[in-house]
Amino acid sequence: MGELNGTVRVRDGELRHPLGKDDDMKLYDGGRAPNPRRTRIFLAEKGISLPTEQIDLGALQQRTPAFTAVNPLQRVPALVLDDGTIITESIAICRYFEEIQPDPRLFGRGAVEVAEIEMWNRRLELHLLAGVSHVFRNSHPAMKEMEVPQVPAWAEANKPRIMDFLAVLDRDLADRPFVAGRNYSVADITGLVAVDFMKPAKLAIPDGLTNLKRWHAEVSARPSAQA
Repeated sequence: MGELNGTVRVRDGELRHPLGKDDDMKLYDGGRAPNPRRTRIFLAEKGISLPTEQIDLGALQQRTPAFTAVNPLQRVPALVLDDGTIITESIAICRYFEEIQPDPRLFGRGAVEVAEIEMWNRRLELHLLAGVSHVFRNSHPAMKEMEVPQVPAWAEANKPRIMDFLAVLDRDLADRPFVAGRNYSVADITGLVAVDFMKPAKLAIPDGLTNLKRWHAEVSARPSAQA
């Protein structure tokens, strides 16, 4: 997937970068982990493809000297630009591509919509994705080598907080199709990966949250959700 010679392909043509074939842009990906997936969904919505290199998190490849030189925090995703600039953090990478390929606008248009999307994206990061990550990292046997020490009590402490936030989200989705309003946005992408990450964390949406379930089914049906 991706183009050579420093080119990122988009739906309606190509965005060319100034350096040659030995300096191609590359995305370090991390498979099923939520933040790499968040970036992939965003790129799919934009119609952008670029070269990728997979980092095997289960094999702790993120801790190798080679990848640590790319991101000292040993996290994925990481984007290396043609000029050698490295951008880490999934939302920072998404903002970069929003600038070079504005449409469709996934961070919003106008002061109010941009602010509301930012508000909901942060709420979803802080009150849902982070909480689910704490549950998964502190309770799943596969995480013993990555989360040292695992603190099962912290996993349990986060479960009711997650459910409380899901109830808030369900109420807000009663009168709009998407998390931050009438337009699909990066906040929906964050919400989707967070809710999907509940499954390996052994959590589920309560049956009574019908608005949330409707939203989740609709955003899951978008082709980008398979990225």
